[in-house]
Amino acid sequence: MTTTGAAGRRRRGPGMTEVARAAGVSQKTVSRVVNSEPHVSPEVRDRVLRVIRELDYRPNNAARALLLGRYRRIGVVSLGTALYGPSTLLIALERSMQRAGYSFALASTLEGERSEMGVPPDGVWGRVPVAVEALLEQGVDGIVLSEPIDDGTPLRLSAEVPVVSLAEGVELTDGVGAVVGADGVAAARLATEHLLSLGHRTVWHIPGPQDWWAARDRLRGWREALAAAGAPEPTLPTPGDWSPASGYAAGRQLAQLSDVTAVFAANDDMALGALRAFAEAGLSVPGDVSVVGYDDIPAAAHLSPPLTTVRHDTTALANHAVDVLIAMIEGRPRPAQHDGIPVELAVRASSGPVRSRTTTD
Repeated sequence: MTTTGAAGRRRRGPGMTEVARAAGVSQKTVSRVVNSEPHVSPEVRDRVLRVIRELDYRPNNAARALLLGRYRRIGVVSLGTALYGPSTLLIALERSMQRAGYSFALASTLEGERSEMGVPPDGVWGRVPVAVEALLEQGVDGIVLSEPIDDGTPLRLSAEVPVVSLAEGVELTDGVGAVVGADGVAAARLATEHLLSLGHRTVWHIPGPQDWWAARDRLRGWREALAAAGAPEPTLPTPGDWSPASGYAAGRQLAQLSDVTAVFAANDDMALGALRAFAEAGLSVPGDVSVVGYDDIPAAAHLSPPLTTVRHDTTALANHAVDVLIAMIEGRPRPAQHDGIPVELAVRASSGPVRSRTTTD
């Protein structure tokens, strides 16, 4: 029986080695009995089963994996959230693993602990090793880190299996790993350059929460595009939390500034909130203010006006990450590194040429 000691560590019951020794057979024979496989004599099968009962042996995932040498299962560490970007990436990862013949196991870090209580005592990265350990106990051949939040310091992670991270800032202290990610910097530059090409003197930005690496990448891309064009960098409104409510609050701030003619929001939900704020202030979009979002959520094409937004290929990102991980698991050469996961700008009616505007009382 598995128990927990005073120090909180699990003490495991008898393993396959103990069963094999007591029954006078090999571990492979025990594995065959456990998995009801042929090529075991009735006498040997009965002896092994008797020892299993006597020792109260409970075969774990590791025992069942002995014959194959692998679990055919990949674990994913991801933030527990319903936000469009992380949730669609999670679905794409699961589908990609299934197509490759691997099952999917999930360990979520808790968004609520961060949003309601701030950074937990052990740091934003502190939950990730716990989630990794939970996956290793289940039995996985490799792990994808899809955790989008960090505290700005490297995560030093020890794992027994290959790891692919979809974010920077992860250092493996053992094992093998790789970083695969979408180029949010280039995508944000694309959105900002689009607005500048329409004649806007500069572009304002509604940033996402800066403990998200994606929000920092989009902020960096916006700044790079402005600098390359010689455009002034406006003062940022209060960073949002990805929600329409936070976009609405930022939009209300921007609506009071008469020189705001173009806005790039770090995601579509915040852009949606800004559209509402501009409408309430009597500003037309794109007549007075052009707005561009990021993600191309399903509702984006059906807003009024339809939202211009950055679209990135989540499926391509998931497929590449899974391909790289499985190559490491199976000891094959890794696929060639992508130049970048495809991104494109879906140009719709919310962005247009610059026009002069004034605020409405």
